[in-house]
Amino acid sequence: MNKKTTLPKDGIQGLKENIVADSLSGFLVFLLALPLSLGIAKASDFPPIMGLMTAMVGGLVVSFFAGSRLTIKGPAAGLIVIVAGSVAEFGQGDSILGWHLALGALLVAGLLQVLFGMIRMGSLVDFFPLSAVHGMLAAIGVIIMSKQVHVLLGINPVNELGKPIVEPMELIAEIPHTLMHIDPKVAVVGLLSLLIVFLWPRIKQPLLKKIPAPLVVLTMAIPLAKLLGLGKGHLIHFDQDFIHTLAWNERFDGFQQTGIFIKYVIMFALVGSLESLLTVKAVDMLDPYHRKSNANKDLVAVGIGNVVASLLGGLPMISEVARSSANVSNGAKTRWANFFHGVFILIFLMLDLQFSDLIPFSALAAMLIGVGFKLASPKEFGRMAKIGPEQLVVFCVTIVVTLMTDLLVGIGVGILVKLVTQFILGVPLKSTFKARTQTQDQTIVVTGAAVFSNWLGIKKHIDKHATSSNLKLDLTQCNVVDHTVMDNLIHLSNDFDNAGGKLDLVGLDLLIPTSKSNHALSTRMREKSNRLDHLGNTK
Repeated sequence: MNKKTTLPKDGIQGLKENIVADSLSGFLVFLLALPLSLGIAKASDFPPIMGLMTAMVGGLVVSFFAGSRLTIKGPAAGLIVIVAGSVAEFGQGDSILGWHLALGALLVAGLLQVLFGMIRMGSLVDFFPLSAVHGMLAAIGVIIMSKQVHVLLGINPVNELGKPIVEPMELIAEIPHTLMHIDPKVAVVGLLSLLIVFLWPRIKQPLLKKIPAPLVVLTMAIPLAKLLGLGKGHLIHFDQDFIHTLAWNERFDGFQQTGIFIKYVIMFALVGSLESLLTVKAVDMLDPYHRKSNANKDLVAVGIGNVVASLLGGLPMISEVARSSANVSNGAKTRWANFFHGVFILIFLMLDLQFSDLIPFSALAAMLIGVGFKLASPKEFGRMAKIGPEQLVVFCVTIVVTLMTDLLVGIGVGILVKLVTQFILGVPLKSTFKARTQTQDQTIVVTGAAVFSNWLGIKKHIDKHATSSNLKLDLTQCNVVDHTVMDNLIHLSNDFDNAGGKLDLVGLDLLIPTSKSNHALSTRMREKSNRLDHLGNTK
C-alpha cells in the first residue's frame, strides 16, 4: 500500500464517506448469502428461516463490535457437520427437540467465545498446525458432499431399520444405491444447478462475473421446479412468518445429557473460533488497505452474535470466507458493508418471505456441494504435496480420522501426528512446546526449533517490537523451521513491510526446505536425507 493512501474512516464518518460502495457491496453479498443461508440451515437440520436469522444478526448486531473491517458474519457450511450432529444427538430422532436443545449449547459456546476474546485467545489460531487445519476443513467438505449428493438426487438414504443415515462413511457407501434410485425430476433441477455452480465462475465476461452463481442457480431452478411440478416435499417451506420466529427457543435441559452438552459446547466454541480467526487472517491479506484486524475483539463480537442468534433460534455464526472474499472483490471499504448485508436480509424477511417457498432443496444442495468441493478440492492434496511429504501425511491422516470419528478427534490426531513428524525431523524435546529465545536489542535469537507448538512464544517476543521497526530474527541455531512457522513469518514480514519496517530472517540459508515451496518445512541440510527417508517409511 502506498503510505500516502488515505485509509477509510471508521464509525459514522466511515458510513458517510463510503455509503455508496458499502451499500452496493452489502447488497451483492446479500444475494449470495440468501440461498446459502437457507441451504446451510436446512443441511444443519435447523428450520431454514433460521439461516437468514443468523445472517441478519451477523450484519445488524455484530458489525458494531467486530474487530475486522471487511469480514461478513453469518452461518457457515463448515459448521454444518457439528450443528446437524448436535440436533441428532440431542433430539434422538426428534429434530425440533434437538434444535431447541442444541441452542442451549450454542448460547454457552457463545459466552465462551466472548471469554476467549477477553482473555486474548485470538492467537489461538497460530497454535494449530496448518496442515491439520486444512485437513479438518477438507474433511468437512467431504462430509458436506456425502450428505448433499443424496438431496441433489432426491433420495433420503435410510438403514435397514428405516432410520436416516447420518454417518459420513455410511453416506459415502450409500451413493451407488442412490444413483440407481434417483428421482428424475429432482435430479434434473439438481444436476443443472450443479453445472451452473461449477461453470459460472469460469465465465470471463466482467459484468456477468459480478452476478453470484447462487443467484443464477435460483433464477433457473425456481421456474424449472414449477415446470416439472415438484411438490412441497422438495421445496423450502416456512411454517411461520418472520415475526412469529422472534421468540425464546432456548432449552437447557440438554445439560442432563452432560457429556453430549459439553462436547458440543467445546466443538461450537473451538471449531467456530478457529474457522472465524482463519477467515479474519485470510481477509486481512485481501484488504487493499492492508489493515490489521483485532482478532480478540472480533472473537468477542462473534461470541456476542452467537448468543443473540441462539436466543432467536439461529445457527452458529463465524466470519465466513466466501462471503467475505466477495465483499472485498465487490469494493467494500468498511464494516458498514456487513451491516448493509444484514439490512437487506431484514427487508427480505419482512417483505418477501414467500419467495423462499419456491426454492427446491436440490438447488440448495448443488450450492453446498460446490462449497464442499472447494474445501476438499483435489488441488488441496496437490498443494500439500508440493509443500512437503510430512504435510501431506498430517493432512491425509486428519481427513481420514475425522471422517471415521468426529472433528475434535480428527484435529487432535492431526496435531499428534504433526508432533511425531517433528521428532522424526529432529526437533529437540525441550523445544517442542517452549521456544528457546534470547533478545539482544533488535535481534531475537531462536535455538533448537521454530515449530507450530512453540510459535506463540516466539511471536510473543516479536510482538514486543513495533512493525515499523527493523527487527532481526536469527534462526541460525535452529534444526527445524516448520511449515506453519514459515507461513506465519511470511505474513509477519508483509506486516513489517507495510508499516515501513523490516523483519530480517537470518539463517534460513543454512537450512534446506523439504520442497521448492517457500512455505515448506526446512531442516538441517546434513540431516535432511535420513530423516525424510525415515518419515517416508512411517507412512
